[in-house]
Amino acid sequence: MSDDATSTAATVPTATRPRGKRPPQGEPVVDRALALLATFDATRRRLSLRELSRLSGIPTSTTLRLAGRLLEWGALERDEAGYYTIGLRLLEIASLAPRGHGLRQTALPFMSDLGAVTRQHVQLAVREGLQATLVERLSAHSAVKVHYRVGGKMPLHATGMGLALLAFAPLDVQEEILSRPLHSEPDKRLIPAAAMRRTLAELRRERVAIFRRTELETLVAVAAPIFNETDEAVAAIGVLLPEREAQPRRLSYAVRTAAQGISRALGAPSATMS
Repeated sequence: MSDDATSTAATVPTATRPRGKRPPQGEPVVDRALALLATFDATRRRLSLRELSRLSGIPTSTTLRLAGRLLEWGALERDEAGYYTIGLRLLEIASLAPRGHGLRQTALPFMSDLGAVTRQHVQLAVREGLQATLVERLSAHSAVKVHYRVGGKMPLHATGMGLALLAFAPLDVQEEILSRPLHSEPDKRLIPAAAMRRTLAELRRERVAIFRRTELETLVAVAAPIFNETDEAVAAIGVLLPEREAQPRRLSYAVRTAAQGISRALGAPSATMS
């Protein structure tokens, strides 16, 4: 049996396929191309043809053809050993995202000011569905090790940035998160929904989240929401540093002031009136 989508389609009787319509079996080409790109992540930056095929579930011959088209367009690159990597063309396209590059350009001066004060990590994140995506980080040379990379996903309920976003997310998003079992990280302790509701209510009052994560040492994250011209929370800015260096009250004021400055630059009415 052929592993090519067009060969599979050929087994369908012609009478059952209206002219100009896609065969009832098989995925659209664009879905398969996106599936190939989705096989890459922080732990899989360089993949062989066989790995692309296996991870995407697409037959090898089809993978080769699609990868060739993605190479021509610049979405993929291939090294001398024949391994595929993500191409720079995707970075060029991603830079046009208003919630990424545009937000980043507005936030960078404020992030730089926070970085000069903390000399650790200053981060910027947006919400995507039920997770947060880290879109920028400024880090000092001596900053502690972090768990999330730029472009990576973070849980909304178990990170400072995530909590700042979740507290001001639409009600249906909050309820969907709260309807699930929530566990702290990294100890996986169950968080009662009632306790999370109290945390979110307090965050809405204070407009700042303080979150502690304990592993080899305790890290403190302080984050605040950023609002746009319709007063929708579109991002969060935060700092991450060891508890031994943290001064939560001082940091809360600094982070909240930075978030207000970015919100004002984005035209948020509440920030402008403050």
